[in-house]
Amino acid sequence: MKFTKMQGAGNDYVYVNCFEETVAHPQQAAIQVSNRNFGIGSDGLILIMPSDKADVRMRMFNSDGSESEMCGNGIRCVAKYAYDHGIVSKTEITAETGAGILTLRLVPGDDGTIEKVRVNMGPPRLTRGEIPMTGDAAAKVIAEPLTVLDRSFQITCASMGNPHCVIFVDDVENFPVSTYGPLIENHELFPRRTNVEFVQIFSRSEVRQRTWERGAGETLACGTGSSAVTAACVLNGLTERKILNHLLGGDLEMEWAEDGNIYMTGPAVEVFNGEIKL
Repeated sequence: MKFTKMQGAGNDYVYVNCFEETVAHPQQAAIQVSNRNFGIGSDGLILIMPSDKADVRMRMFNSDGSESEMCGNGIRCVAKYAYDHGIVSKTEITAETGAGILTLRLVPGDDGTIEKVRVNMGPPRLTRGEIPMTGDAAAKVIAEPLTVLDRSFQITCASMGNPHCVIFVDDVENFPVSTYGPLIENHELFPRRTNVEFVQIFSRSEVRQRTWERGAGETLACGTGSSAVTAACVLNGLTERKILNHLLGGDLEMEWAEDGNIYMTGPAVEVFNGEIKL
């Protein structure tokens, strides 16, 4: 199988051009290629596929083989790959995902290749039924108490096509993400599990995020998570609608615009190409 390793703000995936390649068992392939000791090493596997609804289609598999609906950092890299490798020739494209069809605006660098991508991530889905969570399907979850082990948190939850639980903390750098992340990911409140974002507020326009990603553990970045964080910050009155989010792997420019959609701008980088026997 021919592949391309790419990363967006350090969120790294193995990408396969399924306009040319066929991956018969993507769940097994994701587990194999993601292994950082015996495989290529990544947060998962992303297939770039033809679509009868959009310019391209993305399927995304976590490092444990589970399929996720969407990946914000991954979709930027899909757009870059499609443009740089001639699948599309325009700088505004559409991509079909498990969370719906997204529109992406590509920003070429001086050499003509794509350096940044702006993604319309769509509106946050805020009811328990949409996330999904147990309880009243029509209710929103904003600063709701949740006790895990010895600590009480206030959680704000949203779906960006995949579920997110946002928690604000005073010192995110030293927060024990690996302790509380998996417990919240698998909490009975979340029938499909959840991604968990731990966030520190620096100012009305600047935050820092660490992510425990469903099916992958802590990752260097999460674009859908950053989108959920943007919504949670506004819903809790902590920031303006436009923020700079510092993640372990880099920065994302976020905006919950007046049209109701969340827009994310960030880097997309091709690391290397290769072949692997599955």
